[in-house]
Amino acid sequence: MHSARFGQVLTAMVTPFDSHGAIDDAAVERLVDYLFENGSDGLVVAGTTGESPTLSHEEKLHLFRLVKRCARGRGPVIAGTGTNDTRTSIRLTREAAEIGVDGALLVVPPYNRPSQEGLYQHFRAIAESVPGLPCLLYNVPTRTAQNIEAATTLRLAHDVPNIVGIKEASGNLLQCTEIAANAPQGFSLYSGEDGITLPMLSVGAGGVISVTSHLVGRDLKAMHQAFFEGRYAEAARLHAKMLPIARACFQPTTPSPAPLKAALAMLGLPVGGLRLPLVEANDRERAVIRDAMEQYGLLP
Repeated sequence: MHSARFGQVLTAMVTPFDSHGAIDDAAVERLVDYLFENGSDGLVVAGTTGESPTLSHEEKLHLFRLVKRCARGRGPVIAGTGTNDTRTSIRLTREAAEIGVDGALLVVPPYNRPSQEGLYQHFRAIAESVPGLPCLLYNVPTRTAQNIEAATTLRLAHDVPNIVGIKEASGNLLQCTEIAANAPQGFSLYSGEDGITLPMLSVGAGGVISVTSHLVGRDLKAMHQAFFEGRYAEAARLHAKMLPIARACFQPTTPSPAPLKAALAMLGLPVGGLRLPLVEANDRERAVIRDAMEQYGLLP
């Protein structure tokens, strides 16, 4: 079941900030152009990589408008509209739909740890508030302290017509296999973890919502093409080639997107700093990403 409703390589886009910590519109426009020119089929805005917890409601709407305009129809724009409050999520998702985004990404509510029944009711309520907008679930238990179990994902997939896929960042290949094997026709399973995208494709994923695609989007796209054309050795070669970049973007001492923002500055595509409580990568962390990029051939 290799469905990829929004395309194979979606980039979970960073949010560029200026020197005062405000959204940098010009840098957003440059980044959108760069991503579409370098392997991205579509963009996810105001997700984890976009520092959604520190963006205000108004800033998110501004980003959705801006990125949708800058995309100029080159690919879908998916808005991160999930929060840990169902009413707030419904309001933001409705407003995003009015702006004209192509889909919504709904994260498992962080911090308040709802039950599986609570997750079902939460996602169903949001999706039913925007019946014309395709919705993707987003499971990332390392950040939300709660896993959406395969049974709950499948229940939503079968019960709610506009819940059309899931970004699975649990790292649990058994859970992902169960989703792929039992979801309705056309339901899209996306890898949410760059380091295991190829194994995810092998169990039925149709694509990835990626961080590393900011840096290696063309090779990530080529890996998907090789896999779906049955050139498995080439897909494995590209997967292994990209692994050091994935490791450098997700260092144990600093959360994403700190290393990625440093990497983009090194590429000549500055996107500013991070908002507290996240801090910029330190010298050692920057050296790790620089070394990986040099060995990859991204830097001289």
